[in-house]
Order: sequence, then structure tokens, then C-alpha cells
Amino acid sequence: MATDSLLGTTVSHYRITRLLGSGGMGVVYEAEDTRLGRHVAVKVLSEEMQRDPSVLERFQREARAASALNHAGICTVHAIEQHEGQHFIVMELLGGQTLAKQIGRQPMDLAEVLDLGIQIADALESAHAKGIVHRDLKPVNLIVNARGQIKILDFGLAKIGAITHYGGEAAQDSSLETHLDRGDLTVAGMVLGTVHYMSPEQARGQHTDARTDLFSLGAVLYQMVTGVLPFQGDTQAVVFDAILNRDPLPLTEVNPAMPAALGQIIGKALEKDRNLRYQTATDLKTDLLRLKRDLDSGQRRAAELADSKGGSAGRSAKRSVAVLYFENLSGAKEDEYFRDGITEDIITELSKIQGLETFSRSTVIAYRDKPATTAQIGQQIGASYVLEGSLRRAGERLRINAQLVDTHTDHPVWSERYDRELKDVFEVQDEIARKIAEALRIKLTPQEKEALAAKPTESLQAYDRYLRGRSYARRLTRQDLDFAQQMFNDAVTQDPGFAQAHAAIANVCAQCYWLYEREPALVERARAASEKAMDLRPDLPEVKVAQAWLLYSRGENHEAAQILRSVVAQKRDCEGAWYLLLRCLFASGQYQEIVTSSEEALEASGTDYNVYVPILNALGALAKKEALANLVLRAVQAFEAHLREVPEDARARGLLASYYAEIGRSEDARREATMAMTLRPNEPLILYNAACTFCLMDLKAEAMDAIGKAWRAGWRDADWAWRDPDLAILHEETEFKRLFPKPGVES
Repeated sequence: MATDSLLGTTVSHYRITRLLGSGGMGVVYEAEDTRLGRHVAVKVLSEEMQRDPSVLERFQREARAASALNHAGICTVHAIEQHEGQHFIVMELLGGQTLAKQIGRQPMDLAEVLDLGIQIADALESAHAKGIVHRDLKPVNLIVNARGQIKILDFGLAKIGAITHYGGEAAQDSSLETHLDRGDLTVAGMVLGTVHYMSPEQARGQHTDARTDLFSLGAVLYQMVTGVLPFQGDTQAVVFDAILNRDPLPLTEVNPAMPAALGQIIGKALEKDRNLRYQTATDLKTDLLRLKRDLDSGQRRAAELADSKGGSAGRSAKRSVAVLYFENLSGAKEDEYFRDGITEDIITELSKIQGLETFSRSTVIAYRDKPATTAQIGQQIGASYVLEGSLRRAGERLRINAQLVDTHTDHPVWSERYDRELKDVFEVQDEIARKIAEALRIKLTPQEKEALAAKPTESLQAYDRYLRGRSYARRLTRQDLDFAQQMFNDAVTQDPGFAQAHAAIANVCAQCYWLYEREPALVERARAASEKAMDLRPDLPEVKVAQAWLLYSRGENHEAAQILRSVVAQKRDCEGAWYLLLRCLFASGQYQEIVTSSEEALEASGTDYNVYVPILNALGALAKKEALANLVLRAVQAFEAHLREVPEDARARGLLASYYAEIGRSEDARREATMAMTLRPNEPLILYNAACTFCLMDLKAEAMDAIGKAWRAGWRDADWAWRDPDLAILHEETEFKRLFPKPGVES
């Protein structure tokens, strides 16, 4: 039966009523499903495509995969059928028009771009989690209905659709087609996809993965924002050259009305090296959501500020300030801990002012030592003002230059130079906070003045040791935690009344105990330091975290979680608070609360990769496979970023190895697990984690070797060894039974 002669006929139980379009794969009709009484789209495959049995078999396999997708943003495949030798696909019938028609040649509204971009990324996230990659994302394959909802067409079909059609020209957007443009290839070494939206790896005919869809989405977003294609040319060869070798014009040059942050998001999606591109649709969606939120909140803040200027003055409308990391003019790498500490303590000081909204360390750390104008930062995070400056320490002298810039005008509203003795550092921090409040016409309460005047310690030496220890503790290796503990001990020796330093001792001892070595002496040191900190300053969030670690070590998870909830309410980015809270919740079986809090926890925790672990465990416990698969990919990125800064972190390498194993990167997993054991050959938990990783890859001999080393290094938890599902493949091994006698079983 010819595909062009079906109008008015009935194919199986589908009465063909209207031609929708045609393309390389065949013809698309509107049809009535006479059994269910609904209208559907029927794609009848071309005779040419059906001649090759291998093509048909592959087509049916991938169409079945596409039919498994169940997402509001993806066109549903109802059935793959055959009638009288004619193969066809039955799909959801969509109303609306293609995104290509909506774009035309004009930029779209920013709010609409963000809304549609978030919807597309969300749909890709769902598909990629099931291992399905589109490979031909483009405006003609995106349908927008009257309510502004978007649907992606042709998932899983593009890979097969045009094997026999290389050499033609791209089809025009003339209808609601669900076909591939002619000119695509699909076998290894050949290109697949419409050339203008094709990723560099597609253009080279290389293996593609989910990241190719993210490049295509970047090209679509660019066209939505500017009305023009990012990679242009009169021939395929010219377009290929642009994709491979040339960057598109900066988005803000083509459309200056768009925020620089959107240009950065699209630029990252269009990275030619896929390792530098967004690694998951989740990350791209998160950045779009964050930009939408920041733009919305920035508009609200602008309205509040306008209201306060026109009406009630004072504390009714909050001004927002982002404190950037000061430039370290000394040039000495060893002084960066001091620069970081001064900057972060200014953030803490400003957060004491109720009329001021201060962005947390976890937000501004992304801009540390990175080129960005104050106006760009204001647009990207929604800050009304940015505090920037420089710091130079020379001997006992300290010079700080600071200025507060209005991000809307890019003009400073206050600036000051401080040339003081180093011992005056607390007075300088206090004065900067007061001057900012004064410049923004915020009247401080007596309580705020008292809080700003309070010093953490009277000893400059103690403060220096504390800042140095805090810097090392963030690196999270056992060696660095030990050095941090030494610095904190020196700090309390210099000033026994330094509450934050006592709390830091408790926190770092607890981390050593739970992350590396279950040595009872560590718990005792943590207990003594925590109690001392509580005696001195029970109100400080860092001290409350130390108290919570102590409760957690005694199994009092509910009580610890209650304290930690109050901590993150008081100071949402308090270091270590979210990680410990999530551990407490996991130990209590409160998995859903972990998942509900996950995005806030990840954002507030900044570079602390530990936070991923309890969230992933909770998703696993709840059997949320799709969310788990997506978060594993984000965790991999976080661990890789950490290891670029701290390559000697064996624990991070061991955890990364397990995540590599989960996503099928076996060689990477084996490499990282082996490296972790090489770095810390006598660390019981490192060796145990390596054994679990080898089990995930079904490497029984390597796993048995690693668990044996863990046992010899001191890991003897037989109960957990039999309960851990990762070790299940070892449970029948004679040596495993000898090392870990099964509880309740006579040996």
C-alpha cells in the first residue's frame, strides 16, 4: 500500500482523515482510533525504509524505547503496529505550532524563553535518565500549544529515520511534521541531525551521548533569544566549519536586552568540548530555574526599593548585597586563606543587619578570582549592590580597599581605603559593615550595633590560626583535617575563650571519626571541645553544629536534627550543617524529607561534596531511579571539580569510583578505586569502599582482595558486611565467610 494514497482509508482500526506532513521517514496523518474514539497522529513508514529488515528491527527497538517515555513534555508514542505489510507508529495528536514558527526571525520574550527552556530541559532530563537521546533536537521538533506547554517530537526515532537519505537538503517547517530532515546519517562515522543544531561530535561523525542534546538545546535557546541561528552558512560545509571552529556572536551583542547570565548559560551549553559543556540536563535546567528565580526576585527587590524611596523609609524594604572575594594583592598563595577568611567574615557581619539581604558564601564563591563586572553579577544573582575590593598584608600592616557598587548604574555609592595595623582587622570589618548600612540609609538598632562590635577573639594570632585551619578543613582529606585540628588547637591555646575555634575542633574531630577512623579518642575530644564551646557561646550556629555532632555520635538523631534545622534557619550556609542534618535524617529513616530538602542543601553547601552522599542514599532507599540517575551525574561533576582542587583526596576518589561504576564508566571506576587505595593503603573505609566499587562491576577477585585489605586494616563490621547489598556477590566466598562470620551462624 503506497503511503501517499491512504486518505479516506482505514489502516487497522485507524481511519485516516487528514494529511499532516511528509518527510524522509514517510507520511504523517491525522487519524481516528475507532476502538477508543480518539484522534491520533499516524506516521506511516516509507516503502524505502521498510526494505531493509535490519533497519526495521532497529527502528522497532528504538520506537519501543521511545514509547516507554512518560513525560508531559514528550510526545507520547501509543503503539508500533503493522497492517497488511505496512509499518506505522501511532502517536499523540498535538495542537499548536512549531517553535520554529513562533521564533520566526524575531527574538522571543525573556520570560517565555526561560519558561520553554526549562520545560525542554525537564523533558530531556526524563529521557536521558532512561538512556534515550534525541540527537535531532530543533525548533521544528518542538510543538508549543496555546497554553505555552511544549512537546518534543521524535524521541528515539531520529537515530534510525534517515539512514537511506544522505545527501538531500533540509526540509522546510511546513507542518506539524514528526520527521527527520533529509541529509542525516546514523551509522558510525556518519553525521546525524539537522546541521544548524548539530553538536561538534555529531559533525565529526563521532559517538554521541546525552550531551549532544544539550548542545542542540543551546542552539535552540540562542535562536529563541536572538532570532538568528548561532552557526550560519550557505552550505553544509560552511555550517560544519562554524560549529567546529567558530564561536557564535555573544548573545548580549545580538540582543543587549538579555541578561549576561543567560548568555553564560547558553555559552556553556554550546561548548565545543563536551567535557566543558553541561554534563546533564538537570544542571542546565537548574541554572535556568535559578536565573528565573533571581530575575523574579530582582524585580521584586526593585519594586520594594522603589516603594521605600517613594513612601515608608527605613527597614520595610531589604537591600541585597553580594560580597565578592577580595583580590589578594600580596600575590602569595599562602595568604589566600587570610583573604578568604576576611571576606567571609564581612559576609557574616553584614548578615547581622536585618534590613540587608546578604548573599551567602555558597553563592559568591563561584565568582572567586573570576572576571565578571558588578553589573553582570547583579544580573546573574539578583544583587542590588556588590561589595568588591582588594587586600594586602605586609608584616604587621593591613591595607584594604573596598567599594560598594550599585549594580543598576555600575557606579560606586561608597568607597574607603583602610591602612591599619593587622591587629585592627576586626575594627575594619565592623566599620565596613556600618558604612554600608549608612550608605544604604539603614538605621542600625542598638542590638545590631552591639553584634557588629563583638569580636570573635581578642587574639590576632588565634584568629590567624583559626582562618588557616578553616581553609584546610574544607579540603576534607585526612591529612588536612589533622592539620586543621592542629591549627584550631593552637587558636584555643592563644585564646581559651575563642568559642568558634573550640567548635571547629569538635567538628573536625567528628569528621575524622565518621569519615575515616572510628577511634573513640576522637569522640572524646569532640565532646570536650563541644561542651567548652557551648559554655562560651551557645547561640553561635557553628557551636550548635558541634553540639549536634555529639548527639549524632550517641545515636540521638532526632534531637540532633532539631538543632540543625534551627541552624540552617539561622544561617543557611553554616558549614557542615546540611550534611550532618541529612545524615541524621537518613539514620532516622526520614528519606522523603532529605529528598524534599535536597536542592536547598546542595545550593547552600557550595563546594562540600559530602552533601551528595545522604541524598543519593535516600533516593536509592525510596527507589526513585530516575532522580537517582540524574543526581549521580551531578555528583560526578561535583567530585571531579573537587579533585581538580584537591587531587590527593583518596576518599573523594573512592566515592567517585563508585559513582563511575553506577553509570557504566568501568575503566574510570577501576582507575579511581585503585588510585584511592594507592593514596591511602591502610585506610579501612577507603579499602572497604573500593571493595564495594569492584563488586558493582562484578570484579569478584579485585573486590575480595580489597575487602581483605580492609579487614587487615581494621574494618571488622561483620553485621554490615552481610547487610550491605553492594557486597552480595562475595557472600558465598569462603574467605569472606572466614573474615566476616555471619551473625547468628555457628562457624
